[in-house]
Amino acid sequence: MLDHVSIQCADLPASAEFYDAVLAPLGAVRVLDYGAVVGFGCEGRPQFWLGPLVDQGANRPIHLAFVAPDREAVRAFFQAAIDRGAEALHEPRVWPEYHSGYYGAFVRDPDGHNIEAVCHDLP
Repeated sequence: MLDHVSIQCADLPASAEFYDAVLAPLGAVRVLDYGAVVGFGCEGRPQFWLGPLVDQGANRPIHLAFVAPDREAVRAFFQAAIDRGAEALHEPRVWPEYHSGYYGAFVRDPDGHNIEAVCHDLP
């Protein structure tokens, strides 16, 4: 349904470095870097963009969930985030209240956003 998403960051270089690390286990890489905006994606097409915080007022946290190919990638995402000082919201685990194969982990990114990696495979 969505083609791409963009979020604003208080410290664009720090956020870009964070996402370089946490998206790599999910198969996404920095595809474009124009200095003022950075795009991440798979197969050469940016789908997730970072830009500078330009709007007035505080940046309100959002929730983004990135698809992981398997449970190991969810765990690698989580560890990469923790290694970079991210706050752990929920360690990797099955979330049966969503469905029996929902395996996800949640962290806060450098701007306070609730970022998740999830796979929907059955064990």
